[in-house]
Amino acid sequence: MIQILIIDDQALVRTGLRHILDQSNEITQVYEATSGEITHRRCRSISPDVILLSVHLPGQTGFELTRRLKRIHPNAGILILAVHAKPPYPKRLLGVGASGYLTRDCEASELMQAVKIIASGQRYIGSEAAKQLALSMLSGNAGESPFEDLSAREMEVMLKLSDGRRIPDIASRMCLSPKTVSTYKYRILGKLGARSEVELVRMAMRYGLVEPA
Repeated sequence: MIQILIIDDQALVRTGLRHILDQSNEITQVYEATSGEITHRRCRSISPDVILLSVHLPGQTGFELTRRLKRIHPNAGILILAVHAKPPYPKRLLGVGASGYLTRDCEASELMQAVKIIASGQRYIGSEAAKQLALSMLSGNAGESPFEDLSAREMEVMLKLSDGRRIPDIASRMCLSPKTVSTYKYRILGKLGARSEVELVRMAMRYGLVEPA
């Protein structure tokens, strides 16, 4: 039997996912959390087999939360639920510990299939994410998005900078020194060819990695 934890800040999304999951006789319990902080507390009191994780949560990136969840529950499979599969999200999130990646426009039957496969200890990648991963490995396609050149850690810092967070705050949340975060910042700007944080945010919006304010 499968225990599931849904992590999403939108009540309507959580309700919809719960409705789909409740249709299966193989799922014994569905838990919910709305933020990273609540998730950390909840995960210490339950042992989910599968965690359905929204890639965008207020105050925490999907990269950061995936990494922390794998430390708390190394045996739980993490299934990312994202609005899109634009690079480098699928590749980088799978690289930091996610077991699967689906876009939110998938069919209910595919969601259930992914949950069962991940609960069995295997990986599941939705068709759109699989296509992006395949394209990123083909010669001549790796540079399609300049963000492909960023590591998972650099993506994490980039998203926090794009969210308007200051270097000391980023350093505190990521348990790094401000000097290390500054180094990441200038490395990111250099890789992207951006001259400022404002230009960085514009690029992230243009490639669909962050939503306009």
